[in-house]
Amino acid sequence: MMQRTLFAGNWLDKTFKVSLVLKGLDGLLELVGGILFLLVPPDRIGSLVRVITQHELIEDPGDLVANALRDAAGAMTVSASIFAAVYLLLHGLVKIVLVWAVLRDKLWAYPWMIAFLLAFIVYQGYQMAVAFSWAMALLTVFDIFIVWLTWHEYGAHKTRSADPAEDPRRRQA
Repeated sequence: MMQRTLFAGNWLDKTFKVSLVLKGLDGLLELVGGILFLLVPPDRIGSLVRVITQHELIEDPGDLVANALRDAAGAMTVSASIFAAVYLLLHGLVKIVLVWAVLRDKLWAYPWMIAFLLAFIVYQGYQMAVAFSWAMALLTVFDIFIVWLTWHEYGAHKTRSADPAEDPRRRQA
């Protein structure tokens, strides 16, 4: 029997799997961030952000990212911290579960992955309409790309499921 590896397949399959792994790592970072928002009080987050951005703001007092981080951390309340924690924990957990299921070739996970990403693309579009940021734009483009890849792989997966003889991973050597 052929040995199946995570990154076997053509360039599109490999690109899809690498993108999924990146999404999974993003989900893991969101889980860590959510836990930190639960464990670290807002005033400590503000202090940490001030320490982290201090050097950059000495060099460039007009730095957009450092100033935005300081403003956001300075406005952080307990309720905002809890909202951020719950959002990051749920978002990260859903990403990890869906990425795991898609990488395990669970057919049910493909439409859920597409729907989940489309919902966040809509939300990200709203966020960009309110306050444009290049980071959000790049994330949105990446998510659109993953939706397209997931749709493509879902169709290929359904074809393989309908005709196991067409699946090179299931052929005997």
